[in-house]
Amino acid sequence: MTNETPVKLAVMNAVHDLPVLVARDEGFFKDEGLDIEFVTTPGMAQVTTSHTVQFDSVFERPLDSVYNDGGIDQFRMCEWGIVKRAVEAEANGLRSRKIVSLGASMSKFAIAVNPDSDIYEPEMLKGKPIAVTPNNGSHFVTLKMIEGFIAKEHVKVTNAGSMPKRIDALKKGEVAGVSLMEPWISVAEKEGLRILMESHSTRAEAAGDDLDGPTLAAMFRAQARACEVLANDPTPYIHYFINETGGRLDEKDFRHERLLHAPPQPYTRERWDDTYNWTVSWNMTVPDASYEQIVDNRAFD
Repeated sequence: MTNETPVKLAVMNAVHDLPVLVARDEGFFKDEGLDIEFVTTPGMAQVTTSHTVQFDSVFERPLDSVYNDGGIDQFRMCEWGIVKRAVEAEANGLRSRKIVSLGASMSKFAIAVNPDSDIYEPEMLKGKPIAVTPNNGSHFVTLKMIEGFIAKEHVKVTNAGSMPKRIDALKKGEVAGVSLMEPWISVAEKEGLRILMESHSTRAEAAGDDLDGPTLAAMFRAQARACEVLANDPTPYIHYFINETGGRLDEKDFRHERLLHAPPQPYTRERWDDTYNWTVSWNMTVPDASYEQIVDNRAFD
C-alpha cells in the first residue's frame, strides 16, 4: 500500500484485539511510522451487539462484509474461522485474504452450565445443546474441547445469539451449556454459573494481497511491544473488557489472569496441516485447499 493510504485495521472484541488496542493507545504503530485507520466492527462479546448470527454465509457477517467491500485491510479472529474464510473466499471468488500470521492473543474460552445443573463433567453434555456462535471461535473451540470426551455424533451445538443472549438462554433452561469468552466467563462466574472446562485459543491474522510484507511486519512489531506491556501488567487496559459488558462486571471481578499474549509469528505448514485437516474433518470448510494458496508469511521474509 502507498504511504499516502492509511491501513484500515479492524478492531472487534477486546479478548482478540487487546494487543492492537494497547499498541494504538501507547503509540506503538506511530513509532513504526504507520498511518492506521481503526475500524470498529460488531462482535459477539459486546453487549451493544444486537444482531444474532443466523446468516447462511459467514461472508454476510459484519466484519466479513466490511472486508469484502474494501472497508478494512487487515483483521484477526479465531484461527479456524480465518482458515474457513480464507479457503472459502478463494473458492467462491470473493476478495482474497491470506493467513499472514499466527496472532498475538490466546483468547480464553469456557463452557459454562447452571449452578443447579446435573452436568458435572464434559461427558454429561452428550446429546445436549451447547450455545455457540456458528463458525466462529466459540464454535471451533467448543468442538476442540469436547471432542476428547464425546463422540462427534453426540456433540450438539446451537445458536442462541451473542454472549449475553446465550447466558440468558442458559438461565432460562433453553440450552444445557454455553460457550463463552472473556469478559463473559468472568460475568458467568460473578453471576453464579459453573465453569465446566476452559481453554486458550490462538488468533490468526488475515490480510488482503495489497498489504505488503514490510507494512505487516511493522504492524506485528507494534503488537509484539504491546504483548510485553500486557505481560508486565494488563490491569490498565481491562476497562476495554468491562465496557463490553454494559455494567454487568466491575474491574475487581475480571479475571485478568486468563489473559495470555505473545508476539505474532509465522504460520507454519505443520500448523496449517493440523488445523485445516481438523476443520475439514468436522465438515466446517471445503476440502482440497493448499498451504501455498492460503498462507503468506510475507511479514517474516
